[in-house]
Amino acid sequence: MTDDAPELRASDADRERVAEVLRDALAEGRLDMEEFEERLEETYKARTYRELAPITRDLPGPDVAAPPVVSLRKDPVESGSWAGRITGSEGSPAWAVAIMSGFQRKGRWTMPKRLNCFTFWGGGEIDLREADFADREVEINCVAIMGGVQVIVPPGVEVVVRGIGIMGGFDHREEGVGAEPGAPRVIVSGFAFWGGVGVERKVTRAERQRLKEERRQEKLDRKTARKELESSFRDDIQDAHRRMLEGHRDLLRERHEERRERHEERRERQRERREERRRRRGDW
Repeated sequence: MTDDAPELRASDADRERVAEVLRDALAEGRLDMEEFEERLEETYKARTYRELAPITRDLPGPDVAAPPVVSLRKDPVESGSWAGRITGSEGSPAWAVAIMSGFQRKGRWTMPKRLNCFTFWGGGEIDLREADFADREVEINCVAIMGGVQVIVPPGVEVVVRGIGIMGGFDHREEGVGAEPGAPRVIVSGFAFWGGVGVERKVTRAERQRLKEERRQEKLDRKTARKELESSFRDDIQDAHRRMLEGHRDLLRERHEERRERHEERRERQRERREERRRRRGDW
């Protein structure tokens, strides 16, 4: 990050990348706990790139190897194939430390060939759902002492758990799940004492939102189809009722015609009888 960092709003992932550099500096002795806590507080309060830039400006000091560059540039998302996510590069910092605190590796980052995690009275989260991979096979070595580490992998990734737990444990539930062709292999190893290392398989937020949208659309489609069926049913009932009323009116009309015709016939017979009586009286 430079002095001319634009006044753009920083995201949670931007602040987390700066926090990772601070945690690495703490683990390497470049910052003491008080400086680390002050800078970490400033990091999470920062709202723009310009506010984030000074926090890591003096890391590392003179004659010390430079730490990984913190870039706030948003790289384009790869096509999604596993071949495009296995980069062959060195990846992100190979250490993640949480001493009475926590760490996170999530979003767009590169998982190194070996990531060493240490937690003591703290916790960490390693989210590989949107990560790239430095190699086809990567290892997460976790040492959890009265703390824990949660590893989140995307569907299709092969998981192998080799950790040892004493009054603690490693989660083996995701072992044996079939891997997709070309997908990386993630080995979770290490040691847990009064702590635990969990492994779970989740889809990304974007995929979860897509599935949610698909379910919502399916629900709307079913609701629309049900309304159309109910409308058609009502139309059928109304049409049947209309036909029944028309039939009833036709029947009443036919009966009225029959009664009128019978009445005309009676009047005609009466007229004929009167004429017959008059003729008879005339003859007498």
